[in-house]
Amino acid sequence: MSPDDLPERHPAAAYTPAPPERPRPIVVIGAGGIVKDAHLPAYRKAGYPVWGIVNRTVERADALAAEFGIEHVFGTVEAAVAAAPADAVYDIALMPEQYEAALEALPDGAPVLIQKPLGHSLEQGEALAALCRRKGLVAAVNTQLRFAPYVAEARRLIAAGAIGEVHDLEVRVSVDTPWHLFPHVFGMERLELTMHSVHYLDLVRSFFGDPGGVSAVTRRHPEKTDIATTRSTIILRYRGRDLRAVVSTNHDHDYGPAHEESFIKWEGTKGAIRAQLGLLLDYPRGREDSLELAVAGEKGWTPLPFEGSWFPDAFIGSMGALQRYVEGSVDTLPTSVEDVLHTMAVVEAAYESDEREGVPLRVAVTS
Repeated sequence: MSPDDLPERHPAAAYTPAPPERPRPIVVIGAGGIVKDAHLPAYRKAGYPVWGIVNRTVERADALAAEFGIEHVFGTVEAAVAAAPADAVYDIALMPEQYEAALEALPDGAPVLIQKPLGHSLEQGEALAALCRRKGLVAAVNTQLRFAPYVAEARRLIAAGAIGEVHDLEVRVSVDTPWHLFPHVFGMERLELTMHSVHYLDLVRSFFGDPGGVSAVTRRHPEKTDIATTRSTIILRYRGRDLRAVVSTNHDHDYGPAHEESFIKWEGTKGAIRAQLGLLLDYPRGREDSLELAVAGEKGWTPLPFEGSWFPDAFIGSMGALQRYVEGSVDTLPTSVEDVLHTMAVVEAAYESDEREGVPLRVAVTS
């Protein structure tokens, strides 16, 4: 395969930052921290109209409605659907175990953006995809790292051949994640791969397509017995390509900021691009994002301009891609449930690889 034929040279039109021509009214289902910190700020920044918000604890929805100027508040999805405009887009920002009931309550054929992950397992993802097919939903998953501004610019440059043929993609995160801010994760059977590294595995797929195989290890911290695995290394194997794609995460680096890391790095035959994900450094305050380009044969890195950050700007892109697809201004939906189901297959393969614990050593018997 020639470099010009590689999938990363032909990104979907929906990855190009652009608003929908006719933004549709949004009904947000959920009123948790991600809605307050990302969904609603993104939609306000983009000028997407939020028609209503739903939450079982209506007081939480009332508070966000007052803060963001949302006119309609509901305690159930059914009540919101009964009153919502016919062209509404539904934004499900709940936990995976709540997706099924919310999706069942939506009108058949409705457009819907589902918060990642698509279930806690591939089996759950397959059941949710089947539900979406049965109801004819135009369903996308909010795998929004694909649309982070620095990723969008890197994607554009790589498609243009700026760094030649990509032969290495590395995601490295070594930070002290404040798990106490996410009390719902305590007691989960699965954590790091499904709730965090799913972003990076999905990102790799968005550039290179499905891997031919997955190798992984994911481990707990020995002193954090109330929380599942928090440290992982995953290798995605692309047979027939001289491509190394690796994700390495350590959420237990509790030794100060000096050696924390949070980056995505693409290396090619003509250069390299490195994006720093500042959000994860000193989370939730975060530090500076950056994007840099190195050219083969030249010394040093050149800063590249971009606007925005992962939160909230990437959420503009994921909702925008769905709305642009629904209106017909782009012809593919790269974050469709059917596509992201393949990301869940990668996650499942990583857990299976971890359970197999690698290839045993073959030690020769000596006399």
